[in-house]
Amino acid sequence: MKKIFFASDFHLGIDGRLPARERERQVVRWLDAVAPEAEAIYLVGDLFEFWFEYQTVVPKGFSRFLGKLAELRDGGLPIYAFTGNHDLWMFGYFEQELGIPVYRRPIQIDLHGKSFFIGHGDGLGPGDHGYKLMKQVFVHPLSQWLFQWFHPDLGTPLAGFSSQKSREAMPPEERYWLGEDQEWLAQYANRKIAQGTAPDFFVFGHRHLPIDWLLKNGRSRYINLGEWMFACSYAEFDGHDLHLRFFERAGTPVRNSRP
Repeated sequence: MKKIFFASDFHLGIDGRLPARERERQVVRWLDAVAPEAEAIYLVGDLFEFWFEYQTVVPKGFSRFLGKLAELRDGGLPIYAFTGNHDLWMFGYFEQELGIPVYRRPIQIDLHGKSFFIGHGDGLGPGDHGYKLMKQVFVHPLSQWLFQWFHPDLGTPLAGFSSQKSREAMPPEERYWLGEDQEWLAQYANRKIAQGTAPDFFVFGHRHLPIDWLLKNGRSRYINLGEWMFACSYAEFDGHDLHLRFFERAGTPVRNSRP
């Protein structure tokens, strides 16, 4: 049978291990590589370092990536996208121009008899109250209306500067696994399980760390898709199990086992 693929956190538009333009080509190579055996592709947020759709304008660049998505959709391949904290401001371009549904909240779906809870992951779990408040401001219609009055040549660099400062402020310890009781998305998943929501797989991005973690109920797994600035990680579902993979480089996810 064909496979279902999940990826997130491309952060197109900034340099990583590769320059931004070459990394965009790498993402396109990945799409070309998986498309022949793909039943569907889920893009789970932060596809861009910054994205804001004005009424008649979208950010400059990304022509190879957007063109490849259009080609795959025209060929009949289902693709689904989620907003992340860097591309909150999607207002219809993906749906209207590419035919790609966009989800703004986590969803729970069944795929070939397995239950998936899928979302970008920003704002979930305990703590991070500053970001949660800021997100409420960013998604408010008044904030969006005000921002659209910034000329793109001013608004886009301003947002890019803000993103860079946010990334620089990330505590060094958060680049590594903190332990199940300190990882906010693992805490969120365990809390959902305690409340009666126990899918086979919780699939998130945002954390920038490839993770395959068996949760406290001994059955559900927390899968974090990692990122594409350095790890180039993604997940594939073969109809039976979900596996983390790495594209054009070696890698090892954080994982555990329970008795």
